[in-house]
Amino acid sequence: MKKLILSTIVALSVAFTCQAKKTELSLHLQQGKSYTQVMNSHINIDQQVQGQQMKIQMDIKGSITYKVTAVTAAGYDMDVQYDSLSMAMQMPQGTMNFSSEKNDASDIFSSVLKSMKNRPFQVKMTQKGEITEVKNLSKLFESMFADFPQLPEQQKAQMKAQLVRSYGEDAFKGNVEKSLAIYPDKPVAKGDTWVIENKQTSGMPLKITTTYTYKADEANDYLITGDSKINTVDNDQYVENNGMQMKYNMDGSMTSEIRVDKKTGWIKDAKLSQEMQGTTTVKANAQMPNDMQIPITMHNEMTFTDK
Repeated sequence: MKKLILSTIVALSVAFTCQAKKTELSLHLQQGKSYTQVMNSHINIDQQVQGQQMKIQMDIKGSITYKVTAVTAAGYDMDVQYDSLSMAMQMPQGTMNFSSEKNDASDIFSSVLKSMKNRPFQVKMTQKGEITEVKNLSKLFESMFADFPQLPEQQKAQMKAQLVRSYGEDAFKGNVEKSLAIYPDKPVAKGDTWVIENKQTSGMPLKITTTYTYKADEANDYLITGDSKINTVDNDQYVENNGMQMKYNMDGSMTSEIRVDKKTGWIKDAKLSQEMQGTTTVKANAQMPNDMQIPITMHNEMTFTDK
């Protein structure tokens, strides 16, 4: 009998301990405080264009500051600004490098990136890291091109379209939520998993379904890992890209290892590795009488840090 009672007590205490170890994983940001996110993306693209292999390598970097202006029942109101931006491309035709840190008036695209710095726009973010509203980012693009009256209107339109694809509201939301919209809707214990679905509508429209795991409770951080399935959506719908009508039929996967600060929930360090493959179809036009299908594979290594 004593053994039975002791076993029952032990079982109950273990069950209670397991329940007590559940953790509320979410953001805990403070009004008036600023939080930094530095993103580095290294992309390799391999495509077959009319039977010829074309390899492209891209490096995209950016530093963003989020200042919490209000803590609300819905989450956080923020003033957000770009601190630095850069883009480098290696293609068979040559290399290109653009940076907001250049001081070269003849490099128009770098000058435009420079003009994007320190111009706040507004964001609403939930405690789960979801972006529910982006305001005044489109106005930022309008105002900064006013700094370049010498540019022909056609060139302004092309550059603006490229920037919107890379840094506009949809692109901003998609990039931020890759690393921040990771939290479960209830407390979890180590080893627990949950599923979050994100959509990316800028450029190539994607659906990303991720199974996250609360992996470890470290001294100052929580470790979260993710396994994602990625699919293009609306595969029969054409979208405009660099003046051409294109549609995408691709799928892939992504793994994530994310370390978050215990006190704030802000990302201290995240590593994401993404693979995709499929085809891009360019719609027939005046210069090209037939549709052109381009087989393509992509590999993207991304890191996010807080400094």
